[in-house]
Amino acid sequence: MTESGRKTGKGSLNGAGGASPPGEARLELPGGSVMLPLIEGTLGEKAVDIRGLRAETGYICLDEGLANTGTCLSRITFVDGDKGILKYRGYPIKQVAENADIVETALLLFNGEFPSKEEKEDFCRRLRKHGLLHEGLRHHFEGFPPGAHPMAILSAMINASSCYREELLERDTEEDFLDSAALLISKVRTIAAFSYKKSRGEPVVYPNPELDYCENLLHMMFSLPYSEYEPLPEVARALHLFMILHADHEQNCSTSTARMVGSSGANMFASIAAAVCALWGRLHGGANSAVIEMLKDIADGGDSVKSKIEKAKRGESPLWGFGHRVYKNHDPRVKLLKQASEDLLCALGSDDPLFEIAKELESVAVTDSFFVERRLYPNLDFYSGILLRAVGIPLDMFTVMFAIGRMPGWIANWIEVVRSRSKIYRPRQIYVGVPERE
Repeated sequence: MTESGRKTGKGSLNGAGGASPPGEARLELPGGSVMLPLIEGTLGEKAVDIRGLRAETGYICLDEGLANTGTCLSRITFVDGDKGILKYRGYPIKQVAENADIVETALLLFNGEFPSKEEKEDFCRRLRKHGLLHEGLRHHFEGFPPGAHPMAILSAMINASSCYREELLERDTEEDFLDSAALLISKVRTIAAFSYKKSRGEPVVYPNPELDYCENLLHMMFSLPYSEYEPLPEVARALHLFMILHADHEQNCSTSTARMVGSSGANMFASIAAAVCALWGRLHGGANSAVIEMLKDIADGGDSVKSKIEKAKRGESPLWGFGHRVYKNHDPRVKLLKQASEDLLCALGSDDPLFEIAKELESVAVTDSFFVERRLYPNLDFYSGILLRAVGIPLDMFTVMFAIGRMPGWIANWIEVVRSRSKIYRPRQIYVGVPERE
């Protein structure tokens, strides 16, 4: 393929030979060549537009795992994995993390701008209004067996909650989007807390409208009828940071799932429930739990840091929390999360031996030529579990916390699909089965 200039448009099949028009790339195929438009994003991302390729030539592009395929044009989040850059609506993640809470971050992702004081107060009012679960919905929890995974409960209850607000399913004005988003973000927190209480055999605790978003979550999880939980300000701030750093991350597996389901015309609740299921996987949202299990194994003497590094180099066991599908440089969120974990442990006056092991593991790996040459650096999952442990979140709730944090990004992407009147997602395949049978 050759390239000259940049332009958008429709490809066309031409005879072999000749120069490429400006803004197009020539793809040589048997029997001729096709001119494909070139696209460049606002921050320099380059793409070859193949939307007309199959119609013009009968060919498709095969890209298993979609590692080199763009599925949409988006204005929400920018990631440059080679340079270690992450931006929400143009703002570097460090600036967002240092100057906003999770509610402001959610509204930034939804609307493209940070909210005014009045806009934030209006959204917080909506969150308070939607915090309670319908009593009929609350009884659904009794149908789950003891020990049911919180992610299974979360996905099922998000879908079930839509049955109690059917009027939101068919409306698509800007006001409807905002109210549906507030309902989901508020109720997912209550659902998560109720599922946690059920797994421990404790009575549920209702939301307190006087508390902010993260304080309320901690209140519902850890308060008891005879003992009100009052988190330290440092604990609430750390949880806000965790949520912000997880709020969106471009077209990852779960976000792409939300967009794909939404492209069919499915409502917000169904699309987000599907995203929860995608996040559940160990290679996606479950990786932070795997990191803690790995660190515990080292702490318990089942392995050593050096042995774990060597086994990973030989391909005998994974080094959880290292490497990323997109980042081939330092993940900009890791430094923020590592520092927040250290600050929180200091504020609590406690030591976590797993944190010390994690820092030792990082220091060895980032100077080892094997990892340096392969550009394998710690990712967000490497320290997120340390912070959640310090907050008091149990291991089986880690992925649920990830889901709560990622909720604004999923919703923002779903809204973008709806607003753009996106075509239904319909990937192609190459059939390699038996040609024909009688």
